[in-house]
Amino acid sequence: MHLIKHFRTITKHRHLVMRGCFRVGLYWQGLFHDLSKYSPSEFWQGAKYWQGTRSPNAGAREDVGYSTAWMHHKGRNKHHYEYWTDLNPETKQYEAVPMPTRYMVESVMDRIAACKTYHGSTYRDSDPLEYLLRAQETPLLHKTTYEQLKFLLTKLQKEGEKATFRYIRQVVLRGVPMEQWK
Repeated sequence: MHLIKHFRTITKHRHLVMRGCFRVGLYWQGLFHDLSKYSPSEFWQGAKYWQGTRSPNAGAREDVGYSTAWMHHKGRNKHHYEYWTDLNPETKQYEAVPMPTRYMVESVMDRIAACKTYHGSTYRDSDPLEYLLRAQETPLLHKTTYEQLKFLLTKLQKEGEKATFRYIRQVVLRGVPMEQWK
């Protein structure tokens, strides 16, 4: 059990997301980001599988084939695309639906913070985009949400955090349709 190390990791991550959310004006989401990670069902499993270089959920999946902490987490945190699935009344299949903009932006902050937390001093602004492209999330992620994440993480890679956060504040969160993003 790595109680203190896990606590420090999730707290560092949460504070990085909070800082990013505050910089773009998402104060409420910054304050309440990932509080479920401190709940017993998520915290104890995270402490058991803590490694410091990746999510403890990956360790749980390797050990028992699934992560109960992740199942608890994704159902309570709207910045995860897995939360945004619903039964399509026509096809009778569960399908992805587009994430509302504020949660998609929180997801951007979450991805940046996760890369900063796990990569430490080797973090680069290209890391969150590389993770998105490598993770092969597209079957479960709505096409529009994927394109929005890819656009903003590409902007981060090319122009840096300051310019990307300014763009999010001035364009994305002001409701400009994605077709007009440049």
